[in-house]
Amino acid sequence: MSKSDLNSDIILINRLRNGDESALTELYNKFWQSLFVSSYNVLKDKELCEDIIQDIFMNIWHNREKLEINISLKGYMYACARYQVFNQFKKNKDKIHVELFEDLDKRFQYSTPETQLMHDELLDQINSIVQALPEKCQLVYKLSREEQLSHKEIAERLDISTKTVENHITKALHVIRLSMGTSASMAMVLWLSKNLFK
Repeated sequence: MSKSDLNSDIILINRLRNGDESALTELYNKFWQSLFVSSYNVLKDKELCEDIIQDIFMNIWHNREKLEINISLKGYMYACARYQVFNQFKKNKDKIHVELFEDLDKRFQYSTPETQLMHDELLDQINSIVQALPEKCQLVYKLSREEQLSHKEIAERLDISTKTVENHITKALHVIRLSMGTSASMAMVLWLSKNLFK
């Protein structure tokens, strides 16, 4: 992300925090279409997608005073939409064919060139957060997320207790959450960290 992009993100976030409605309009105009297209490509439900995207902007506005986004706005908006779409699928997975559900991540990610860029940017940002973790914490986290090992399997491999494994993962998720910003819910962080490190 360029320095000018980062500066414009900071200015926009500060305007939002200060209750500037035109900043919300600017944010909406900037991201609504690409997020809607990506969501629609997966859910195929115009009204539901409109509601999802509307909710994202309403939540940002309602929480504007405590808004703290430490990743790019692009990455943050993409993560919000992606999380909401997957949430809809989890709620309705009994009605969805398994093969459709399994292909969901790919279809959302590549639905538009812009969301591909947003996905890559978000992945880079979370990877850089993980790279900054202490060595042992980083190793435990990656074994959990990349190799999908259980706490017990990690403990055996590294010759540490399962409690120590749990502590490292809790710390990693805490750091990711803080780095992404206070408005990122723990559920969203858990989901993102699980799905971005497959």
